[in-house]
Amino acid sequence: MTSYERIKRMYEHRDADRIPIIDSPWAGTIRRWKNEGMDRGWTGYFDVDRIAYIGVDITPRFEVKRIEENDRYYIETSSWGVTMKHFKEEDSTPEMLDFKVVNAEEWEKAKARMTLSDDRIPWAMLKKDYSEWRAEGRWIIAGFWFGFDVTHSWMMGTENTLIAMMEEPELVKDMFDTYLDRCEQLFGRIWDAGYHFDEVNWPDDMGYKGTTFFSPETYRELVKPYHARAVKWAHDRGIYARLHSCGNITGLIPDLIDIGIDGLNPLEVKAGVDAVAIKKQFGDKLLLHGGINAVNWKYTYRIIAEIEEKVPVLKENGGYIFASDHSIPNDVSLENMKRIIETAKRVGRY
Repeated sequence: MTSYERIKRMYEHRDADRIPIIDSPWAGTIRRWKNEGMDRGWTGYFDVDRIAYIGVDITPRFEVKRIEENDRYYIETSSWGVTMKHFKEEDSTPEMLDFKVVNAEEWEKAKARMTLSDDRIPWAMLKKDYSEWRAEGRWIIAGFWFGFDVTHSWMMGTENTLIAMMEEPELVKDMFDTYLDRCEQLFGRIWDAGYHFDEVNWPDDMGYKGTTFFSPETYRELVKPYHARAVKWAHDRGIYARLHSCGNITGLIPDLIDIGIDGLNPLEVKAGVDAVAIKKQFGDKLLLHGGINAVNWKYTYRIIAEIEEKVPVLKENGGYIFASDHSIPNDVSLENMKRIIETAKRVGRY
């Protein structure tokens, strides 16, 4: 089976030859595997499923400017208007130092810059690669970005966003609406040009350990209507909608099903998410992607035991894609990854 055929059957909650395998190794993980003998791209080396990703630029395109640099880090402004400290250690996380858009006045200035010019679409890549993606049987994903995640993590900051959600909900709604509108319009042009994709996927990290950043009531009032709109946009084109949300958002799953979301990842074990319990309760309505604890991937026997325990349940009647519960860290050796993939294929066979 091709990746396209395999993944589509999972969304249809049907058996395939085996469960699909889709994950995201860190840059340092790829470097380590190459040093340990991997002689080509990781998806080809391990013979796992191949996807293609289409992104567009919805940023305000603020000036990107290097402010400071030394041997350990550099400080730079982003196209979202955020001043960030980027550490030069591999796989490090940037530190957000300052945010330009922190009130309604600054938002209006940013919004005016979020134009719909055609150069925000990767036309050259699509012309070059799209036919090959289809010939290879890849699953093609449209990467929307809107909602709480982009607002708090890339434009406004977590504290500013959470306060605005309570004190200035109309401002936050306008931000969510604008992001989504830009995605709908730009991806609409791509679709209308004949470059069709198989799902809409967007990151909206709404949780942390044990719970969500905000109450279910706040989700229903401020975020859910835009999630519902994105789902409808996808379903109107006969394709699927998948949400990526880190942290524990288990309490929101009935709401996600209510608006028709088709898939959910990464099912973060470290945050208290129980993928097997979700499968038993909602597995006939929701494709699950992930749920295998990344903390265990460096321990051979521990990770093999977890896969052998969870995957037979998660794969029942389709509806499951194998992956870590976020991404593959650089403490995972090439040999251990071989064992993980071999076990996932063996246990995940139908």
